[in-house]
Amino acid sequence: MGREHRLLVLLVCLVLGGVLTAAVLGASEEGGPHGAMSGAPAPGDFVDIRDVPPAPERAPRPGPDASTGSFAVDCGRNEEGHYNQDNLVISPGLRNGAHHTHAYVGNRSTDAFSTDESLAAAPTTCRGGDRSTYYWPVLRRPDLPATRPYEKAAAHGNTGQILTPADVRLAFHGNPAGKVVPMPRFLRAFTGDAVAFTARGDEGVRARWGCASLPDRSTTRYPRCQAGDRLTRTLVFPSCWNGLDTADPERTHLLFPAANGVCPQNTFAVPELRVTLAYEAPPADAPIALDSFPEQRHSPKTDHAMFVNVMTDGQMAKLVTCVNTGRHC
Repeated sequence: MGREHRLLVLLVCLVLGGVLTAAVLGASEEGGPHGAMSGAPAPGDFVDIRDVPPAPERAPRPGPDASTGSFAVDCGRNEEGHYNQDNLVISPGLRNGAHHTHAYVGNRSTDAFSTDESLAAAPTTCRGGDRSTYYWPVLRRPDLPATRPYEKAAAHGNTGQILTPADVRLAFHGNPAGKVVPMPRFLRAFTGDAVAFTARGDEGVRARWGCASLPDRSTTRYPRCQAGDRLTRTLVFPSCWNGLDTADPERTHLLFPAANGVCPQNTFAVPELRVTLAYEAPPADAPIALDSFPEQRHSPKTDHAMFVNVMTDGQMAKLVTCVNTGRHC
């Protein structure tokens, strides 16, 4: 009886072990609660924009020395199809270091192995000759098939048709507390938190999502916009430079100012870059997913963008003069 009892216990353990293993594997294949492997975020990552309350006016009152101008750069919408899985700002020299796909405007040559010299010599999509590079992770419809090679290149759960923005706006703004100084050429900049889903807090979350018809409402979730509207993503870059470095692995060479525009000690205000992407609003029940690292599960909070300033000294001087004199160029 003892031997038979032990065999029965062993059999039960084997069966239960098999069931648990199948459950774990099944959850992994489905991507857990966020559906990472299926390419779709969780339902809780979406919100009807009409349920988002209007935001109070946040712009600080300009001081007597404020630089209130703006300078727009037109670099197109990536009609050329410049995509890769590199990240020159964060992982220079590492092919496919991003593990997700970035879309680019501006400098046509940007990849993991770009150098200051190669960027300065490359063609650009920007009117006026700005050779800077501007890039961000793509937005997808995971329910639609990927048919183009660059749509299939990322893997890691980043699947589906890539959405092309209907509009891309790049604008540099001044500082409400004082004048700005020129950015150094080849300055590397980053905004957002690509690992926000697994971070301990939202301090690094910078992207704001919204709908064009309700510009006073923004959210860190994917917004559901009305038919005929446009879904927007807005990313603001840090604008307080330490005056020394064009790059830093810790990304402390560029910091954000305080709410009143005052820069941290030993930093100098430079033009503030804002990137706004607008897409034709997908159907209300259609899934959308931002490309991300696998463990970030396409969370909209992980949105981010990168910038390398390749403007000539003359181009940057023109920009600085514009914003410092309160003009809109």
